[in-house]
Amino acid sequence: MIALITGGARGQGASHAERLAAEGYEVIIGDVLDDLGEETAARLGIAYRHLDVTNPDDWAAAVPERLDVLVNNAGIIHVNPLVEETLEAWNRLIAVNQTGTLLGMQAAIPAMRANGRGSIINVASIFGVTGSEGYIAYTASKAAIIAMTKTAALELATDGIRVNAICPGGVSTPMNASEPEGGVVPLTPLGRRAHVSEISGAIAFLAGDDSSFVTGTELIIDGGYLAR
Repeated sequence: MIALITGGARGQGASHAERLAAEGYEVIIGDVLDDLGEETAARLGIAYRHLDVTNPDDWAAAVPERLDVLVNNAGIIHVNPLVEETLEAWNRLIAVNQTGTLLGMQAAIPAMRANGRGSIINVASIFGVTGSEGYIAYTASKAAIIAMTKTAALELATDGIRVNAICPGGVSTPMNASEPEGGVVPLTPLGRRAHVSEISGAIAFLAGDDSSFVTGTELIIDGGYLAR
């Protein structure tokens, strides 16, 4: 079983790679952070590919002829109030988070169709389900990913390709280190951010046969945030 994980150099992506490798998958991580990506791959005994998810040529080079699992994990974030959001910042975030997910699915489908099966896991967010002040671009991209996931699941079901999304709440990663003090923690019933390994368990579930009848859904992993 072969899995490709984007944004795999650090944070959630590196954790997902470690978990799937431990489950016996042949794992490839892709990232633009080449030095860190090579280091992570060497530490985990997996493969690394340079992969800018906004670049179709990078996708063509990164996707192997056979692919069982794609984790569209790469993403960026910034904080701007609605009236202060710039077109440049908006376009960059949408290109990475939303268009990168589209290009990843398109690149993976031929290899999965040849296999007769596959699992695509798109990383959305609880902020694709609910709003959040200051995150107009991020919430837009993650809501789009949830909708894209459902549409892809409908289109690809007859190919044996399952498409699902995960919606993490607060997770301790380098990407959110610059978020305002407290972040979602005060509104999270479990009173903390998730450890990356707690998200990786959901990735392993959706990648494997235990989720063979699960497609077109979003799995919320938020410590109770949306239950309020």
